[in-house]
Amino acid sequence: MWIRCPPERRVSGVRPRVGVDFWAYSSLESVSIHPATDLLANVNEASIREAASKVAQYDVLVVTAAIWFLGKFLRYAFPPLFGSFQASYGVSNAVLGTAFSGFMLVYAAMQFPSGVLADRLGSIVVITAGALVAALAALALVFDSPFLVLVGAMLVMGAGTGAHKTVAVRLLSRAYPSRTGRALGVLDTFGAFGGVVAPAAIVVVAGVSFALGDSWRLIFLFAGLAGLGLAVVFRTRVSRRLPSESEGDAAPTAATTVGVGQYVTLFRDWRFSVFALLTILFSFTYNGFVAFAPLYLTQAAGLTDAVAGVLYSALFLASLVQLVTGDLSDRIGRLPIIVATLGLASLALIAFISLTGSVGPIVLGAALVAVGIGAHGFRPVRGAYLMSTIPDDVAGGGLGVVRTMLMGAGAVAPAIVGTLSETAGFRAAFWLLAAAIVAATGLGVVLWFLE
Repeated sequence: MWIRCPPERRVSGVRPRVGVDFWAYSSLESVSIHPATDLLANVNEASIREAASKVAQYDVLVVTAAIWFLGKFLRYAFPPLFGSFQASYGVSNAVLGTAFSGFMLVYAAMQFPSGVLADRLGSIVVITAGALVAALAALALVFDSPFLVLVGAMLVMGAGTGAHKTVAVRLLSRAYPSRTGRALGVLDTFGAFGGVVAPAAIVVVAGVSFALGDSWRLIFLFAGLAGLGLAVVFRTRVSRRLPSESEGDAAPTAATTVGVGQYVTLFRDWRFSVFALLTILFSFTYNGFVAFAPLYLTQAAGLTDAVAGVLYSALFLASLVQLVTGDLSDRIGRLPIIVATLGLASLALIAFISLTGSVGPIVLGAALVAVGIGAHGFRPVRGAYLMSTIPDDVAGGGLGVVRTMLMGAGAVAPAIVGTLSETAGFRAAFWLLAAAIVAATGLGVVLWFLE
């Protein structure tokens, strides 16, 4: 469209160009403004795709950690339900304790065979099978049944959940080779929060009516359905992302020729043997401490049950440090973080025992949390270090050997601490735990300086 300038406003010798200018402006709008908008949209779309791609890289970690969260949730759901089990079945604490010990022993026994199976069949097959077994065992408790069914389901759940951790460490170390520490930190943090959520979930369902039986059965209904869903998601998603993990590394002929001997030869490496002893000492201390910290706080430190419960919860909340220590180990090395975390746990435990009876709950609680920071901070770095020292073709079984030993040490620790606390007192029992973790720290220093 042309706009004509009135004659009276024309300037002599100058032809008005308003129409041309207007046309140029309109062309500029159509040529320049719209492409700029499209460019901005394209940039935003590219940024979103890039962010989505980065998030998608952690899908293996998320679904693997979610299965581990569910496994720890099932484990920590049993002790708070002991009272409900007594009301439902009329059994004693000794019977329930024996049943739970059976759960833990089967869990410990599964570490080595699950690792060997992962070397033969692939990590995806073993983790999927473990999740399905645990889920089906949980669903078996949904319906009203005799006490023997509960015991059998606990043992099967121990086998299903026991097939996960060793193989998950192997899987994540291959999925994230440059960020293994960070990945294992996330994995262990997810698991620790399974212990935080389980007691709260039991309180929530306590007042809910359930058509098939006691309200506590709802816990296992939800857990079983979640386990089935996670198994399907894991199998389909991880198989696409890591197709190599659907197959094993070790040939069947090697398995029949060498057998268990190929894993025993790992201990000929003195570094591997020293670190295995280090982690066994740590497991002894950690499991003995966690099992009796509430009673120690009430009986030896004289705190109320409420205060002891709050401090005990803080011990598990300290597990968030795993996200930091795992990432730091990828950046500055694993042995320095191992020595630092074990050293902190050692000093804090010594202070915790020494200050018992002479300080208030705040100082004692600070020492307790420091023990938790050191102990939880060590755990993801432990797995990353082991995977860096074990050959790839026997990674699953090699890690399984170590985890079987450390879980065995952890299983006997509560019995030793409980017996010693009755004969010599709680402080003497906890000094034994302190001596074990100080020895573990010393072994870490030796490995660091001879690296």
